[in-house]
Amino acid sequence: MWVIQRLHLILWGPWTLVLFLGTGSWFFVRSKGFPVRRFGYWWNRTVGTVWKTTGTSESEENGEKAAITVFQSACTALAATIGTGNIVGVATALTAGGPGALFWMWVCALIGMATAYAETSLGQKFRFRREDGTWMCGPMIYMERGLGSSFLGIFYAISACLASLGMGSMVQANSIRETLEYSFGVPQIFGAVLIVVCCWLVIGGGTGRIARVSERLMPMAAGIYLLFSVAVIVQCLPVLPSVIAGIFEDAFCFRAAGGGIAGALFSKSVRYGMARGVFSNEAGLGSLAVLHGAAEKTTPEEQGMWAMFEVFFDTVIVCTMTGIVILCVQRQAGESALRFGDGAALAAWCFGRKLGIVGEWMVSVSMMVFAFATIIAWYYMGEQNVQYLGMRVSGPGWIFINKNLYRMVYLGSVCIGSLCRLDLVWALADLCNALMAYPNLLSLWLLSKSVVFPRNLGYEKDE
Repeated sequence: MWVIQRLHLILWGPWTLVLFLGTGSWFFVRSKGFPVRRFGYWWNRTVGTVWKTTGTSESEENGEKAAITVFQSACTALAATIGTGNIVGVATALTAGGPGALFWMWVCALIGMATAYAETSLGQKFRFRREDGTWMCGPMIYMERGLGSSFLGIFYAISACLASLGMGSMVQANSIRETLEYSFGVPQIFGAVLIVVCCWLVIGGGTGRIARVSERLMPMAAGIYLLFSVAVIVQCLPVLPSVIAGIFEDAFCFRAAGGGIAGALFSKSVRYGMARGVFSNEAGLGSLAVLHGAAEKTTPEEQGMWAMFEVFFDTVIVCTMTGIVILCVQRQAGESALRFGDGAALAAWCFGRKLGIVGEWMVSVSMMVFAFATIIAWYYMGEQNVQYLGMRVSGPGWIFINKNLYRMVYLGSVCIGSLCRLDLVWALADLCNALMAYPNLLSLWLLSKSVVFPRNLGYEKDE
């Protein structure tokens, strides 16, 4: 464990912050502030076209060959990015960094939108169809086909597979099982079996079923959570102006500039919070490039803008609603709220204080839905990397990375995660995330000239 902690300290040191923010800032400047300056443009071409892109995929009988619509691809990516961190992570960030943490979260989200655009558009530009007609897409592909480095691609794929078994399955499953036990009295073993069975029913149907479940699950879950958040904020309108003012005031004082950024982006500390949150939206890890890979009838620019929307929705909307709820209720309750600590307990207490037991249940159900959606989305993420590794391994080695074997291993990880303590798993998952981020961010720098923003294509003339 000591070795893992030392590696964690090295891989998630201050230089990692510089690398993440520096990469995002570079693409933000190259785009001439496109994520902010042309907000209306990319919003209209993502959310504004949702009714045109929500067609149905091919029949389930086609299994892995089912066509994935642009909207389904976006929902799958949202499923991976919106997780328990949107509730627990924000509560912890505010406790550690103060109200100003929320402001710095917004700043880094806007920068992260440029990174998300870059990696997703590159994924689309270098993707290719396999012999079975399905797409192969992701950082491992633009590392190999864009940079000509199979080594980087294989290194990234291995790291992503390991991360999917830790952060993607075990950690999320543990959150669901604990919520079932402590909020609804479901025995541990029954909770574990229920989670595994539900996951098997979804991922057993392949890419098409994962996309269809995400398409139905994420809009409904996010909509319900935001509706309850608005209900709490409406009850706190008298203190809302002072809360907003406090966010900006705290953000620009010396304490908030250090502790606030650390709290907003990195939870309780710079190392562990940043590693676990990864800007709350995975921009820079390369996972968005994989999750958008199966979308049909699209362009690199369109998928890049959808990735920007996902980062914006995840952090600027969902995380902000959580933060405002906590800050408003705390402002009205005074010091009595502090005894509930941070994380899920504080968030549940804030919702429960205004909405009663229904509010507490809502937080619990939201966390379970978000976590389950993350599990199935990260399965797709891991499976794509497993298949890439399979393409690079010949002979008997293919047996060990066959996607069917990976499916069993993944379900086993879900089961183990539901039943055990995850201190070591958290640390290992953080390391795998760092091992994904470093080669991906390096590749983004080296391929930056291949990233074309809509303003360079004349798209803005259509507006």
